[in-house]
Amino acid sequence: MAHRPSKKFKKTLLGSAAVLVLAALNAPAAVSFAEEKYHAYKIAQPGYQRRFGSWAEVAVPGQYRINAIHAALLHTGKVLLIAGSGNSQKNFDAGTFETILWDPVRNTFKKIPTPVDFFCSGHTQLPDGRLLVAGGTARYEILDGEVKKAGGGMRVKNESPDRAITLKKGTVFRSPSGVEYVSKSDVTVPKAKREFEISYSESGRMKPWKTKVTAAEVRVFVEARKEGPQALTTEAAQYEVVGLKGDAADDVYGLAQKLTTEKQDFQGIKGAYEFDPKAEKYIPVAPMKDARWYPTLVTLGDGKVLAVSGLNDVGDVVPGDNEIYDPETKTWSKGPFRYFPTYPSLFLTQGGKLLYTGSNAGYGPAEKGRAPGLWDLRKNSFTKLGGLTDPDQLETSASLILPPAQNQKVMVLGGGGVGESSRSTARTSIIDVSEDSPVFTDGPALPQGTRYLSSVLLPDDTVFTTGGSEDYRGRGGSDILKAQFYDPRSNAFTAAAAPTVGRNYHSEALLLPDGRVATFGSDPLFGDKDNTRLGTFEQRVEVFTPPYLHKAGADRPVLGEGPQELDQNGRATFKTKDAGRIVRARLMRPSAVTHTTDVEQRSVEVGLTRSQNGTTVTVDVPEDRTLVPPGWYMLFVTDENGIPSEAKWIQVGDRPPVSGPRPG
Repeated sequence: MAHRPSKKFKKTLLGSAAVLVLAALNAPAAVSFAEEKYHAYKIAQPGYQRRFGSWAEVAVPGQYRINAIHAALLHTGKVLLIAGSGNSQKNFDAGTFETILWDPVRNTFKKIPTPVDFFCSGHTQLPDGRLLVAGGTARYEILDGEVKKAGGGMRVKNESPDRAITLKKGTVFRSPSGVEYVSKSDVTVPKAKREFEISYSESGRMKPWKTKVTAAEVRVFVEARKEGPQALTTEAAQYEVVGLKGDAADDVYGLAQKLTTEKQDFQGIKGAYEFDPKAEKYIPVAPMKDARWYPTLVTLGDGKVLAVSGLNDVGDVVPGDNEIYDPETKTWSKGPFRYFPTYPSLFLTQGGKLLYTGSNAGYGPAEKGRAPGLWDLRKNSFTKLGGLTDPDQLETSASLILPPAQNQKVMVLGGGGVGESSRSTARTSIIDVSEDSPVFTDGPALPQGTRYLSSVLLPDDTVFTTGGSEDYRGRGGSDILKAQFYDPRSNAFTAAAAPTVGRNYHSEALLLPDGRVATFGSDPLFGDKDNTRLGTFEQRVEVFTPPYLHKAGADRPVLGEGPQELDQNGRATFKTKDAGRIVRARLMRPSAVTHTTDVEQRSVEVGLTRSQNGTTVTVDVPEDRTLVPPGWYMLFVTDENGIPSEAKWIQVGDRPPVSGPRPG
């Protein structure tokens, strides 16, 4: 007996026919739609996620979305996202500076009052768990062709040994020809230095004392009051400070060599603050001697901090005047002199030398300070290191100490040409600084030339890399929606699930205490492949869940009760029901990252001992503070499949070395 088709079946058939007609009329769109649906289905499958991992966007309420320029993980488990003015001249002019504190466990957000413009500052983790933030923006750049009034650096001299003098923003400097220039910030000129010279006659009698006075000097950026060629000069001259009376008018004056309408670069600030994770607020400390914009801050083995490079208060690269911050006294002192381009990647190596990989964020001449090397701070000597492929494409490259840190191998990934170059390289290079004469050797290539690559250490001793773009700031729609894992043991990359959000300039990525990776930011020049539509800052937050968490499900090793500090022997014991399956432990220093520069993160192998009854594990931390700088660390333990526990936070103090073998 024949069956008639039901009304439902007829409707389905007619609907399918309509889809076929539409597909014929618009085949590419239909295929693309089908591919997208299939891709979404495929990446959601458990088998796929166990192999490649997965991505998920974080729900961020509108009032908490910011232009994340900096990201730092605090020992409370929260993430500090710093925008400052967020690369917005409008925000800068309005004094709108932003910081957001994100709790990734509860997915809650909090606005933090931000005292100054931390846009393009430097930061590092301090031994007590505070975050030092230093430098930032005093003035936005003005590009070639847009500068209307002549300007430049003015050296302000004070010849009085009896008093310092403060000149407020807006102070007028008058040239010998009567042209007036206005200062753009407050400056205080110290007292001149007075020295007494003692000399003796041939008969041995002391001659009358002579007094030598050396004028004090500071810099300030000045701008002509009026537009016009009369304010342009390339000749050295002395400038009167308008409004000063009496001796001050004679003692204080300005000197300038070049006042032009050429491009005026960003200018830095001297301010420094510590962010207190418990009070959740910025606390001012002594300012730096030099203003810095785009500086690198790196913690040393004694817990002090070295501040390097940056653009100063007149927009020049700091010529090599580096500074050291003491967290105990909250003050700065003079550091060893050495020039670097801005945001240089400097890594503390075992023994105390700093490795400069050559990675940087750009400002500075192409031929100066770009070569990698080992910097001995005590001797202030610098040994250049060879073997690096594409050494002219280190700008916007990524660098990190490969896990575990005891191996002393450092990797450089990708990068591009100096400035707004469209060139980029797929090169990776590795150097073993424990060797007597270390040289770079090529590692496996990235899938394509990549600038702004984010690279994050994982607790299973692999490196997760994601994002970046092939061209400068993603020009030409060149963002790279790819991610991969690098395994130092096999020296090879394997594919990871692809992100859905492009990340180029002003983007960050860091490891969370639960073993996931969070990504933030991106500041493309354009929003399309044809470079016709201006780009917008990427405010979405996307989190990557690595394969090890999909394999684990709920069955992860668990560290139970234990201390947050090491005992006198550098050990800590934790209760656990999983002692039998735990095979390794790692101390992982939390990130403080900006502009592809994260000199904080490192993964340190620690000794692991199980109790006889199998209910506790004890970790034994190396005592060398050049290997394990003092501060708070995440302690992860992993099983034989590389599945990590959630981290326990533990503080490593600045204890003196133990002489002889440890007891026990």
